[in-house]
Amino acid sequence: MGFLPDAKFTNLYGATEATIATSYYTVHAWPERDTEAKPKGTACAGEELLVLDEHLAAVPAGTVGELYIGGVGLSPGYWRDTEKTRAAFPEDPRHPGSGMRIYRTGDLARVDAAGLVYFLGRADSQIKSRGYRIELGEIESALGPLECLRESAVVAVQSSGFEGWTICCAYVPAEPHEPSPTSLKEMLREPLPPYMLPSRWLALAELPKNANGKIDRPALRKRFEEMLET
Repeated sequence: MGFLPDAKFTNLYGATEATIATSYYTVHAWPERDTEAKPKGTACAGEELLVLDEHLAAVPAGTVGELYIGGVGLSPGYWRDTEKTRAAFPEDPRHPGSGMRIYRTGDLARVDAAGLVYFLGRADSQIKSRGYRIELGEIESALGPLECLRESAVVAVQSSGFEGWTICCAYVPAEPHEPSPTSLKEMLREPLPPYMLPSRWLALAELPKNANGKIDRPALRKRFEEMLET
């Protein structure tokens, strides 16, 4: 791949609470675009990746749920913090009364038809608007494949109206494209239902970044809040 044609790259995923490495995916080809979705892959031996709904029931393939980890790698919990341990390590719903637990990662994910798990964002990016539960990470996943965008980010701003939240999208066009909010909305109508389409848009030369080089979402929310106030 690139400057290392004979190298093999494997993406590892996990959490400290599950001894770091829980799943793996060997990258077979260099992605055409940086925004192309990359799977977390499949579970390592003795580990499990579970995508569950709010009732801890498995969701169908392609449906967004919260990612849980099961298996032999789980930590016994947090040192001297019973309450935090209970919240993060619920009982495995498949084995009630057995003492077996799973770990709540706080990540949103979906499983494809081949059984590969894809990360979609954090569960705390979920909002409720007009009665619908909306995953902001799912909107960003729909924006990612658009060749007219170099990068994009979706945030939600509290609204005083009945809808509760306003969905906002900041984006950086990929030269030589100059997509308008109207054209971007049209591109999203196929992968997303109408209630998930952003209603506020902001084209930027660069998205703001924090000290770690990641998108500064609080700064974006502040920009949109100022826009909504004017």
